Amino acid sequence: MSMLYVDVAQNGNASIDSAITVDGFDECFSRLSDKPRPLNLNTERQRSCDERSLSELTIGLSPHPLFRNVDNSSRFMDHFDTGVHTPITPNGFETHPMVTEALDALRRSLVFFRGRPVGTIAALDSSDENLNYDQVFVRDFVPSALVFLMKGEPEVVKNFLVKTLRLQSWEKKIDQFQLGEGVMPASFKVLHDPKRNTETLMADFGESAIGRVAPVDSGFWWIILLRAYTKSTGDTSLAEKPECQKGMRLILSLCLSEGFDTFPTLLCADGCSMIDRRMGVYGYPIEIQALFFMALRCALLLLKQDAEGKAFVERIAKRLHALSFHMRSYFWLDLKQLNDIYRYKTEEYSHTAVNKFNVMPDSLPEWVFDFMPKHGGYFLGNVGPSNMDFRWFCLGNCMAILSSLATPEQSTAIMDLIESRWQELVGEMPLKVCYPAIESHEWRIVTGCDPKNTRWSYHNGGSWPVLLWLLTAACIKTGRPQVARRAIELAETRLSKDNWPEYYDGKLGRYIGKQARKFQTWSIAGYLVAKMMLEDPSHLGMVALEEDKQMKPVLKRSSSWTL
Repeated sequence: MSMLYVDVAQNGNASIDSAITVDGFDECFSRLSDKPRPLNLNTERQRSCDERSLSELTIGLSPHPLFRNVDNSSRFMDHFDTGVHTPITPNGFETHPMVTEALDALRRSLVFFRGRPVGTIAALDSSDENLNYDQVFVRDFVPSALVFLMKGEPEVVKNFLVKTLRLQSWEKKIDQFQLGEGVMPASFKVLHDPKRNTETLMADFGESAIGRVAPVDSGFWWIILLRAYTKSTGDTSLAEKPECQKGMRLILSLCLSEGFDTFPTLLCADGCSMIDRRMGVYGYPIEIQALFFMALRCALLLLKQDAEGKAFVERIAKRLHALSFHMRSYFWLDLKQLNDIYRYKTEEYSHTAVNKFNVMPDSLPEWVFDFMPKHGGYFLGNVGPSNMDFRWFCLGNCMAILSSLATPEQSTAIMDLIESRWQELVGEMPLKVCYPAIESHEWRIVTGCDPKNTRWSYHNGGSWPVLLWLLTAACIKTGRPQVARRAIELAETRLSKDNWPEYYDGKLGRYIGKQARKFQTWSIAGYLVAKMMLEDPSHLGMVALEEDKQMKPVLKRSSSWTL
């Protein structure tokens, strides 16, 4: 079975939504509140500690309380045509012509199934072959979903969560091999049959993807988005449904399963994340580890305290402690740690070894010595046996800040590095997906001579406007809104004029990507999320969690953290 189909007649058969029944609450989630309640990683279900410090963000951007109900959403433009309307506030950020244009483009990207909006198409560029850009991608829809939630229109997000959950429950086979139950689709498409008066959902679990790689990140994004929906709306009923609880447990079963691994990180193949082609990230890529960490923390807030839920809470708590220690200890790089690696001894044996992964100092790339500022640091791209990928990856580092995988000191150091290396990481168009690009013979070996990932293009050092929302959220969480404002203003000089491309090429992001689609929806949505979050930082609560004090690693304070 090469593709997955779900046939639903427009007249007669019950909709997918009707299959989801409302279950009584054993214990409701806590509703939105400004009261500080720290997260306790034990078998007792607790409120997240994101209710604490985030509610105390008083950085001069907005007088509004941090966590507000959707009833207070009248600051934004009219809702999209899905039945809810609120007045426009004069002289608000909505009057910016690019915002108006972007909101209109986002509205046109909506995909409907049986008359209901269920997501947004990847791109509306009709000038080139569609490939899979005519589908709704799980990872691509996240910034679009955040826009809808910020505007107080959660219906699209709820429909999307329910439809993808339904698709997860279907049998998934690729070349006679059955995938795990918990795998979420990479994308889905709505097919219309006017003769039969039916609409069909066609899902891709990797069997049609370039490289045929399953999307590891889809399940994590789904859990993160479910928590954002619950946080924004205060509606606990969706997450409390048995089907949602089972869907989360299935995702968690896949990533918490026991095996031969000696690390708490999650082993992943190339192409399983935003970087969905071979780019030398096989092993333990920072993007997946940060999303894994965030999804685990969100799941703690969403799982019910029944017998099955408690068992998973215990497993999650243990994994979080081990994962946070491992990442903060071994993935972290600053000037002191770089110098320590430079002086590593090799072939060390026993638990007293300092060079635990047997990394050869001669493998240190020359560029990293000049790239590392005196004050600053970042999480490495990958760490494994005799392997340290020293490349800087944007999504993983920003998500580490938002999830509090990074300590407050590490979060500050990451922002210091971004500011110190602004020209390299931001340039003329935010934001580099990774730095630096791999070139020449190394490019041939690492990418398999992929012509789309040539140096400073696409995933290989290309600039992706969608990352603007992650940078903005990280800036607000670390108290540096001026950095986000600078990046947004830079993007506004070109994004609209260039018709919202998917990515930019060149060391400085000066050129529209050679194969970039125009009117890329997540480029549009990423800009909107950044603008709306900067206008009202209370929205940060949907995508950020505060540090849990029980997950303190045993680390010596580096001199680069002394600011």
